[in-house]
Amino acid sequence: MGSKHSAMLAAVATLLWLVSDAVATEPPGKQLYHQYCASCHGIDGTGDGPVAASLRTQPTDLTTLALRNGGRFDLPAVITVIDGRRQVAAHGPREMPVWGAIFVEESEGPYPEYTTLLRAKTLADYIESIQKK
Repeated sequence: MGSKHSAMLAAVATLLWLVSDAVATEPPGKQLYHQYCASCHGIDGTGDGPVAASLRTQPTDLTTLALRNGGRFDLPAVITVIDGRRQVAAHGPREMPVWGAIFVEESEGPYPEYTTLLRAKTLADYIESIQKK
């Protein structure tokens, strides 16, 4: 193999290493959060997204969920809120989209309910990662 091919292989290997390093440093769920949640809850999760001012109810500050729950992040409860298909009538009208139904519609493949649960958990895990101490 000539030096031209060796240089090209080295360049490709370096590019792959840089891309994999960049992907590895981004927390799982961050992209999903930015796609589905940031417009209301804000990029940093404090409830100040660009759509927040137009809502009747201020979006929740997602960074303080654990603080408001005695220091414990309630993962199953957060997943249930994200999924949203189990509405409690006593809680009143729901402004937040029912992401569980949307995720099912967007799913490709044989197990849409499983994929939906994984997406909701990935989002909840990311929200857990942005909790204030």
